[in-house]
Amino acid sequence: MKQGLTPSLEPRPRDFGARFKRRRVATLAARLRRRHLGRRALVLVAAFAVPAIAAPGDWQGFGIGNAGSASVEVEPLPFERPGESFPGSAFYYLAQDEVLPPLVETQSDADGDQLFVDERAGPIARAMRIDNSGVDRTRALECLTAAVYYEARSESDQGQRAVAQVVLNRVAHPSYPNTVCGVVYQGSERSTGCQFSFTCDGSLAKAPNRMFWYRAENVARAALSGYVERSVGLATHYHTIAIFPYWAPSLRHIITVGAHRFYRFGGAAGDAGAFRFAYRGGEPVAAPHARNAAADKLPDPALDPLALQKAYEAGLQAAAAPAMLPAASLQPARPHAAPSYAPEVQNRGGEALYRGDRLPQDNGVRPEYQNSGRWIGPPGT
Repeated sequence: MKQGLTPSLEPRPRDFGARFKRRRVATLAARLRRRHLGRRALVLVAAFAVPAIAAPGDWQGFGIGNAGSASVEVEPLPFERPGESFPGSAFYYLAQDEVLPPLVETQSDADGDQLFVDERAGPIARAMRIDNSGVDRTRALECLTAAVYYEARSESDQGQRAVAQVVLNRVAHPSYPNTVCGVVYQGSERSTGCQFSFTCDGSLAKAPNRMFWYRAENVARAALSGYVERSVGLATHYHTIAIFPYWAPSLRHIITVGAHRFYRFGGAAGDAGAFRFAYRGGEPVAAPHARNAAADKLPDPALDPLALQKAYEAGLQAAAAPAMLPAASLQPARPHAAPSYAPEVQNRGGEALYRGDRLPQDNGVRPEYQNSGRWIGPPGT
């Protein structure tokens, strides 16, 4: 008899359980982070250790023998100094912060609205908000932006706001067109002598710089939305400091901003009562007028500041003088003779055909309409 196999007495193994950690794939970014980890630690330690070791009182500068140390003081450039800039010296120049004096009193404009008075600039303009139709505002914005860009693109913000205020002051004055585009392009049909030189000297043929155009557009948009540059008051004229026009002594100088000197009319033409800050709309096309060779041969009084000033005062005197009727109008009126008619008209009745004796009379109203428009009873009953 063969001996059988005996079963094993070893215990049954327990269920096996374990967690396997997935190994991440080494990427280039991970290898770079591990490579610079030590450098970052050294930089962090140095940031705290160097100030602690080198105290300010014990620190000594490095020197070479008896060479000594040279102190170099860096001075600002001319265009970085307030008040020493000139057009073209830099894109922007630094201007001192303007401290505006307080408003002391009020005056009335042509509409009877109150205008504040600056003790330095005199009466200041009232806000002119152009919020008419989209066409008017779009054209006004384009024309005012062009005036600010071509006249003062290298000026400070205050200088650009001052130019925009001059345009709006002219819109409010009766001696100039009552639209923004009309003021900006007045006289542009001439080859010289226009109100704003850029409209007739060929400057519009060059494409504007986009960055400076957007800057001028922001200034124009603020002016059309009611912003008032009070430093120039009711100024209607300006010129660069490089020239001195013939009309400057006859106008009232207000202030010099950057490279421009600003003036307002003298006499009654420059008073607050001459301005009317009520925008009527009707903007023309935002483009210069067609050139007219005949306009260059004749002077235009509408473009001469002194002629406008005299014309305004003459108009005030004529309006204040009593109305004098001509001698012929004081004579008694003569009865008019009956008109003569053609024979055919005479045969049909002549003058009787054109008399008003056939108009309906009161007795011609039908009885059912006699009481039309009358109260049926007393009101409230």
